[in-house]
Amino acid sequence: MASYATRLIERWAEAADIRVGGDRPWDVQVHDDRTFARVLATGTLGLGEAYMDGWWDCDAIDQMVERAQGTGLAGSLSTRLAPAQAVASTVGNRQSKRRSREVGRRHYDIGNDLYRRMLDDRMLYSCGYWRTATTLAESQEHKLDLIAAKLGLEAGMRVLDIGCGWGGAAAYFAETRGCEIVGVTISEQQATLARERCAGLPVDIHLQDYRDVDEPFDRIYSIGMFEHVGVRNYGAYMQTCRRLLRKPDGLALLHTIGGSRSRRATDPWVAKYIFPNSMLPSAKQIAAAAEGVLQLQDWHNFGPDYDRTLMAWHDNVEAAWPDLPDYDERFRRMWRFYLLSSAGSFRSGGLQLWQIVFSRDGLRSSFRPDGIR
Repeated sequence: MASYATRLIERWAEAADIRVGGDRPWDVQVHDDRTFARVLATGTLGLGEAYMDGWWDCDAIDQMVERAQGTGLAGSLSTRLAPAQAVASTVGNRQSKRRSREVGRRHYDIGNDLYRRMLDDRMLYSCGYWRTATTLAESQEHKLDLIAAKLGLEAGMRVLDIGCGWGGAAAYFAETRGCEIVGVTISEQQATLARERCAGLPVDIHLQDYRDVDEPFDRIYSIGMFEHVGVRNYGAYMQTCRRLLRKPDGLALLHTIGGSRSRRATDPWVAKYIFPNSMLPSAKQIAAAAEGVLQLQDWHNFGPDYDRTLMAWHDNVEAAWPDLPDYDERFRRMWRFYLLSSAGSFRSGGLQLWQIVFSRDGLRSSFRPDGIR
């Protein structure tokens, strides 16, 4: 006779049109019956760990997660351990300067070879803009052009790149717009490679927390970094942008994943294995942090584009796997679960991608950026 956990999980799955033992791509094949009790006890943490351990399989994890998100099943599972995380985020600052480099060590410093093979040639680790693009490389270049248009980047401008990654955006804006770029990152491997890739360009890369930057800029942008800031530091982030913008009409662009509800903790599996101390902001949290500090000029949502970006990254990793001997099969399953479950979440609308433009003190004319595809 099936256990209580087995019956309950199977019933929840059926409600999302997911069958245990079914023959559709999004159905789940369970190899170890302990999976059910593990998922019931620890939610998405147990689900992800059981997949990493080979206890279950699914031909299309992205489609499975899309269905689970659509019925609220994924949200129910992800909150089973979230209260403890939320308490920790309330009583302590999980994204303090002392802790800020943990995500650099545990995620961004795991090996540049992996990221070189997964990403486009510029190594842009964030959502592409697919409105007219047909390839990953085009989507990333169009994303950069979109940002340049919104910020009105011009030759001679001093621009701060908060969370500069491997320097792809900084190099592009220096080469194509003639800007002087200062990039900051908390990842040692990113900083080293970014300096190599930006050699000969007016780009300075610093291994530095954004809160320690102390020089004036005409423009500021961050691409895929705000997810590491944390709700207790949203206000400090906005204050930092205001302090560093040297003119009243200075602009700051925020490119971030967002959630539809305000939370104080991220998914437990993501927090443990992918992005420690991460937290997805809500529109309410961002607006509250900016109120009285920066003026909102534009809010653009193109979340579905992240689904396509993630699927391209997944395909690249799978194709390159024979050339990545430093990673074992458990890592491969972890990375596959990360990319495909994220794609399913964006496809269902559970996650969104926002580009938000702020001015320091407001603009005297309407915000109408030119050159947007």
